[in-house]
Amino acid sequence: MKLDQAKKDYYRRIAKKEGYRSRATFKLIQIDKKYHIFKKKQIVVDFGCAPGGWLQYISRAIGNEGFALGIDLKRVEPIGSNVEILVADVNDESIKDKIMSKLRKKADVVTSDLSPNVSGIWELDVAKQIDLTSKVVEILPFILKEGGHAIMKVFQGAPFSEFLKKIKKNFKDVIIIKPPASRPESSEMYLLCREFIFQSSKDTT
Repeated sequence: MKLDQAKKDYYRRIAKKEGYRSRATFKLIQIDKKYHIFKKKQIVVDFGCAPGGWLQYISRAIGNEGFALGIDLKRVEPIGSNVEILVADVNDESIKDKIMSKLRKKADVVTSDLSPNVSGIWELDVAKQIDLTSKVVEILPFILKEGGHAIMKVFQGAPFSEFLKKIKKNFKDVIIIKPPASRPESSEMYLLCREFIFQSSKDTT
């Protein structure tokens, strides 16, 4: 068995043992363990939440007095009393209003693990993924509080440097992370964006 396959199977086994729906949960756990983003009583919005692994961890981290809203095109099995699922498309013009109708105030943290349906054409897949994540960035002024944080998956490729330049205008600090649970040959990486700087939506496009 190749090292990478062994690593993948390891996280899959641990996810099953600990009751997480996805091995991808450990990517978020590893980021949070190092940077301590999630706290009790927070409001969190999670884009691309199916099958719910990230939300399971977030639900535990924010506690019963916190609230997490998961967003996905797919339906997700219920997770906990402090989690609600919104079946919606990030490209929907009214999504920011739908999100805020579910929250008592703007979110403390926004997470995004969005991926397109992979075509196998590398340049196209990267462009699609960056476009999806860019939609989240456009929504941030409407749903994320000033000083809030974001964790977003991105694919490495030609559009990435331009996207990174844009996102750095929106946060005081942006860290590029490759969690140990992420496969070494995978192009995915995560941006930890700390302390959101509020700008009008016009400035973020």
